[in-house]
Amino acid sequence: MTTVLDVLAGALVLAGSTLALTAAIGIVRFGDTMSRMHSATKPQVLGLLLVLAGAAIRLRGHADVGMVILTGMFTLITAPVVANRVGQLAYREQSYRDDLLTRDEMAERSED
Repeated sequence: MTTVLDVLAGALVLAGSTLALTAAIGIVRFGDTMSRMHSATKPQVLGLLLVLAGAAIRLRGHADVGMVILTGMFTLITAPVVANRVGQLAYREQSYRDDLLTRDEMAERSED
């Protein structure tokens, strides 16, 4: 017999998987590093958090819920740091499109 929490957990896992799929498609389809970096971080992290929330609901009361929470926290902490480093590397190697930048803050900082 299916309960409301099982349906909610399934919906969260499905929504998270859909976001992860769109992030993967974006990584393949976008042309420059900055756009790929955006696609690799924002929808991917939200998708993973939705899948983990669905898993936590399904595992309710089990000892593995703590590990699911730690996984989500680790993702929230590391994803922005990795995106920042990839962006800095792409800027340093000049593998970005100038026409997509509205303001070049890195150049302003290097002039100081």
